[in-house]
Amino acid sequence: MTIVNISDISVELFIAVMFFLLIVAPLVSLGVLRLFQGRKRSGFTLIGSGVLGYFVFQLVAGLFS
Repeated sequence: MTIVNISDISVELFIAVMFFLLIVAPLVSLGVLRLFQGRKRSGFTLIGSGVLGYFVFQLVAGLFS
């Protein structure tokens, strides 16, 4: 068994991954679920919200770097 060294991960990368896992991915997956349920408007709205959230986060992260 080996130990993985995670000390080289930057704070920005950690926050980006957490943002993706907690906000963007659930929005997109719920959007896909709604599309399979036949609720196209709701599905595309959720997917669009996830994509928009990702771009807003990229803009904000770009201001701090």
